[in-house]
Amino acid sequence: MPYKNLPQIIFSKIFRAVVEFELIDDGDKILIGISGGKDSLFLTYALATLKLRTKKDFSLVALTINPKFTEDFGEKILAVKNFCNEFGIEHTTHEIDIAGLIREQNNKSPCYTCAYFRRAVVNRIANEFGANKVAYAHHLDDAVETFFMSLLSSGQLNTFQPKTYLDRTNLTVIRPLVYVRESEIKKFTQDFEIIKSPCPFDGNTNRQTVKNLIKDLEKIFPDLFNHLAAAIRKNSIGELWDAPKTRQQMRESYFELKGLK
Repeated sequence: MPYKNLPQIIFSKIFRAVVEFELIDDGDKILIGISGGKDSLFLTYALATLKLRTKKDFSLVALTINPKFTEDFGEKILAVKNFCNEFGIEHTTHEIDIAGLIREQNNKSPCYTCAYFRRAVVNRIANEFGANKVAYAHHLDDAVETFFMSLLSSGQLNTFQPKTYLDRTNLTVIRPLVYVRESEIKKFTQDFEIIKSPCPFDGNTNRQTVKNLIKDLEKIFPDLFNHLAAAIRKNSIGELWDAPKTRQQMRESYFELKGLK
């Protein structure tokens, strides 16, 4: 596949993320987690383009995990390897029976189990490659959905960071696509050879429910997505109640009010 020029508006968003969050340094060796889906293929393309168009001196390697959800996924990975080869990116695969692990831990969320074991493998392979950073293809929609999902399911305002240092593995996780919309990725990759997710829960997860909910609410509140995106910033916090006091903290005031002091 010849280099397709990234539209300047998309390239600027990626460049801004790299600069604002200090995602890439000279001498970095970055392991890309590439599943073969549109997001990770786009991330690989974007980082290869960034390497070509900037003066940053960094190298790229890529890893695809076969979760053994389907028997033919191993054959499909060949397309991912060819994609990486066209950009001169070394690619490796690793099998892990995530399907079996999900069956064994049937009391836990399958998404949690899958993410946990995937991350563990990615971090281990990154260390074996001598990489100091791992790049994931989470985009702005993912960040907003995670934020909204956290509010709905736990009452907390929380989302993932564009850059996270993992002290146990001495790796830094970076997400260069945090300013890019999923619709932009979908449009750009429409001619790519995309591997459909083999996950049996694909399209039937809490994240998909929240994605659909945001879409439905946007019919009533057209600026909802933009407002949620603004809300993930720390400086967006307005007037909120103080944290709840403990019984011990309220003890003196309680007895005083009851006339017992």
